[in-house]
Amino acid sequence: MGEGEKWRGGRLRDTIMGFPSWESLSRISGRLGVGFNKDKHNIFIIKSLKQIIDMNKFWLLLLISVISLTSCTNNAPKEEWISLFNGKDFTGWDIKIKGSELNVNYKNTFRVEDGLMKVRYDQYEKFNNEFGHIFYNKPFSNYKLRIEYSFVGEQCPEGPSWAFRNSGVMLHSQSAASMGVNQDFPVSIEAQFLGGDGIAERHTSNVCSPGTNIVMNGMLITQHCNESTSKTYHGDVWVTAEFIVRGDKAIYHILEGDTVLSYNYPQVGGNSVPDGYPFAEGTLIKDGYICLQAESHPIDFRKVEIMELKEDKK
Repeated sequence: MGEGEKWRGGRLRDTIMGFPSWESLSRISGRLGVGFNKDKHNIFIIKSLKQIIDMNKFWLLLLISVISLTSCTNNAPKEEWISLFNGKDFTGWDIKIKGSELNVNYKNTFRVEDGLMKVRYDQYEKFNNEFGHIFYNKPFSNYKLRIEYSFVGEQCPEGPSWAFRNSGVMLHSQSAASMGVNQDFPVSIEAQFLGGDGIAERHTSNVCSPGTNIVMNGMLITQHCNESTSKTYHGDVWVTAEFIVRGDKAIYHILEGDTVLSYNYPQVGGNSVPDGYPFAEGTLIKDGYICLQAESHPIDFRKVEIMELKEDKK
């Protein structure tokens, strides 16, 4: 065995946990012709150990932080959306069209085809104010609502000009069964859907108020329709409209993640309250039904989803 092999073997034998022993260091320093100070070496080892421990603490704390963040993310409550429309039929829905009794689907205005809820007028010769609404048969108070819609085709002949590419969803509505046979619109808050004509600006997700008033910026609003700040959607495109409804306190209209309109304290009021309506003007509307409109322009609804929320008691 050569001298170099002896040195390497001695080094390996004398090394404990990666640090040379005092004897090994003395032997090595002697061969190199330098002095060896045991105390300085001790200080060096202590400092090295401290650096290793500090570094290990850093990585340990980092690992704990990552695990904690991952745990918090995994434990966050998932949004549970419930589909109100099953894509097959009108189970859970009631139809009310002006001039017809409850659940008489006049001229097949509402239909389900290709997994879509459709409003069509191909069996009409002309439109004669047969405004229609299809109601989900359970009332809601605090919830998120998500609807995907698309205007299609041409408006029914003699439909009113304002109803061109015009529809909507009624929030906090009276029930279908409580509507009069010849009542145009239910007492409700209408989140209005409008489509562009390819040229002019035309906001969507506006608010209209048949038989109701709202409060905006602390002021009672009696004007029938108020515009949002949305962009215009031209053509037969799918639009996803979302709403957050907080009982009788606040309603928010959301498009593409942006709040385009908000208002407070929906209440009974205005000139469209039907005779004999059981709630007085100024009565706050805490809950009600959700219904979709048919106002003479064909429209498709692809999704109608809801997520109920806990009541905000503030």
